[in-house]
Amino acid sequence: MSIKIKHLNGDTTFLLTFSPAEKPPALNRYGHAPGTFSVLVDPWLSGPSSMWHPKFLLSKHTVPSCISNLSQIPEPNVVLVSQDKPDHCHEPTLRQLDPTSSLTNVLAIPAAAKKIRGMKHFHPSRVHALPAYSSKDGDSIIRFYIPPLTSGGTSGEATIVYVPAKMDVSGLHNAIGITYRPPTAAPFLAQYSPPSSTCSNFSFPNPQQYQLNNMPPTPPDTPNQRPRSLSASTDPSTISTASSTSPAMSQTSSASTASTASTTSHSLHAHSPSFHSPSFHTHTHTHSTSSTNSTHHPRPAKTLSVIYSPHGLTYSPYLSHYATTHLVPQAALPLTTLIHGFDRVENPWYMGGNVNAGLPGGVEIAKNLMARCWIGAHDEDKENSGVSVLKIRMRKYGLDEVRELVRREWSGGGGGGCEVRALDCGEELVMRS
Repeated sequence: MSIKIKHLNGDTTFLLTFSPAEKPPALNRYGHAPGTFSVLVDPWLSGPSSMWHPKFLLSKHTVPSCISNLSQIPEPNVVLVSQDKPDHCHEPTLRQLDPTSSLTNVLAIPAAAKKIRGMKHFHPSRVHALPAYSSKDGDSIIRFYIPPLTSGGTSGEATIVYVPAKMDVSGLHNAIGITYRPPTAAPFLAQYSPPSSTCSNFSFPNPQQYQLNNMPPTPPDTPNQRPRSLSASTDPSTISTASSTSPAMSQTSSASTASTASTTSHSLHAHSPSFHSPSFHTHTHTHSTSSTNSTHHPRPAKTLSVIYSPHGLTYSPYLSHYATTHLVPQAALPLTTLIHGFDRVENPWYMGGNVNAGLPGGVEIAKNLMARCWIGAHDEDKENSGVSVLKIRMRKYGLDEVRELVRREWSGGGGGGCEVRALDCGEELVMRS
């Protein structure tokens, strides 16, 4: 399986495409291969970004985006908006999305969801406010169930979780966690019984309907009661919120200690796969191929994991709790990719204090979660003007400087280290596992 990350502008707009290991037979009518899951992050392609009033803050790109309109990319399964600020929640760009699409759902932090609903561009049922993550509240995890590649295969799952900082004056610091476990064309070695409770899911537009009763290993716990459904849809992936009760787990110093998965409420038992470092390929045009086991019962694949935090978030207690209660039970460590800024930006305390955590915050996350790759975000040298930027203090870090600090942090600590990348606008990074 693989994840392709494409940088669509010079700042923090990305297109993430997760794909299963099996080579897809053909694209569907949405331009997607079966089993894929795509996320468009914080779209802002062109035009100014103004907060409150241009005299307070006006930002402009200095690097042209690689596309001029969102119609130039396949419709994403999810549009993810991490801030209500206009450089993340850019109304003119969001209006380029097809409001009649039966595929795309908009997931946004609560303030941004309110703003997007106020645009009256999308049907209200397509815009969902992300709840703050709580290990005690399964409804705080958004789950997308992905149908098997064949009737005899196993279904996959993607999850999206919102982890905000508490008492954050600036309202900027949060992280969005994404995981992806691919569907398969053949059943795994272990056999599983259907869940004891059914989930309310979206229907699929393709004519073949698969019952999601053969769940792959290491799923999050299944609820004891029927979870709430976000909406009805004809999405080829299915989205719902489902309760999960995370087991008590000790924080581990290496991913190998997460070899036993949690036991779900309907008695699914599985062993986590071994962890493998993904390979990295950077280029403009991607042709991804994967070799698969020739047996009829392949071993389960590792879960891919991404943390997107353009302004940064303190690792402890926020991301450490998310890691031990969600990523470890999902066998999603080491972290596949961290998307986090390099540059550190500060405002006076009376204007919110820290704006971007930058290198110091990012290296802490990357080291603790054993990230295989760290991609820079939100570091474009934009043309900024207005009262809000008069007292900004910025510490810029070059790519070599970031790599050197990461190398020092990893030296003597075991593990394979972390690949650090700064993607140019239009550049893609493909990671295979």
